[in-house]
Amino acid sequence: MAKKRRKKTKSARVAVEVVDTLPPAELDVLSCVWRENPVTARRIREMMLKHRPMAHGSVVTLLTRLEAKGLVTKDKGPVGKAFLFKPLKKPEAVQKRLVKDMVDHVFGGDTGAMVCAVLDANPPTADEVAAIQTVLATVKKKAKKTRRRA
Repeated sequence: MAKKRRKKTKSARVAVEVVDTLPPAELDVLSCVWRENPVTARRIREMMLKHRPMAHGSVVTLLTRLEAKGLVTKDKGPVGKAFLFKPLKKPEAVQKRLVKDMVDHVFGGDTGAMVCAVLDANPPTADEVAAIQTVLATVKKKAKKTRRRA
């Protein structure tokens, strides 16, 4: 029996298109917003100092672009002039899209090769291994069910 596909709403299609056009600097800023929701531009700049140092004005510009794309929103902070930025989209949707693109483009669609590369480049902790094993057990059950039907 064929799987039913849900129609993508206009906002879901727009979100996918936005993800496809996110430059790396915007993605780095968005990642900071997800990690420390809510967060100020100053804190984002501090978080990014080691891997992508940039001026405060550049961080604000990137946040403004993300706001225009419907990925973040800002509210006035409790003190001073600072704004607090919050994500409008959950990270999972964006992460899934980016990982799928990476598997397709970098690993030629080979998910196993991508997983091996990730584990080799950034070995997991014991807690992360336990979480990975749980996910793999779920995936294994689904894979068995799919093969039986085929």
